[in-house]
Amino acid sequence: MTSRLLTREELAVDPVDAAQLLLGSYLEAGDVRVRIVEVEAYRGGDDPASHCYRGKTPRNEVMFGPAGFLYVYFVYGMHFCANVVSLTDGVPGAVLLRAGEVVSGEDVAFSRRPASRSAAELAKGPARLCKVLGLDRSSNGLDLTSASSPVRLYAGEPAGQVFSGPRVGVAVAMDVPWRFWIDSPAVSTYKRGGKRRKSA
Repeated sequence: MTSRLLTREELAVDPVDAAQLLLGSYLEAGDVRVRIVEVEAYRGGDDPASHCYRGKTPRNEVMFGPAGFLYVYFVYGMHFCANVVSLTDGVPGAVLLRAGEVVSGEDVAFSRRPASRSAAELAKGPARLCKVLGLDRSSNGLDLTSASSPVRLYAGEPAGQVFSGPRVGVAVAMDVPWRFWIDSPAVSTYKRGGKRRKSA
């Protein structure tokens, strides 16, 4: 299993390219390590589904860079979702981490998600992924490229065949094929968007 951290330079690319780079990478927090198997790309001013479409706010400022930082937001009044910031400093873009396979710390992951019926369900979806890793609002802005960070992002092996399709649950730009995944039982179920939901 790789121990090389991804670098800021590797992540400072278009979110569509960063998304595919992240497939097969590893996100580690404490005793839990997750292999990323599904992601979604979001740009800024030219992507109406992005949190940055209408400009910088206190909520989304991490998305404006530099690359390699963790952007965590609260959604539906109950869940956290984690993103890896990409592009260059001042230009917004990020990749939503949609699903992963728990490769170490499975006992801790099950203690955080005891309702999971199998290991594949532990991080099957963005909210579940955050739950098993213990990510919340306090994780927002952490540097994933730093060895001293409590949450770190490691390079993975080549992901193999990459599939793409529409993003999940967005209210606009629903058919943009910027969701990417690899063959894994942990990939989440596709749900077409169309109705805007409250987030904070």
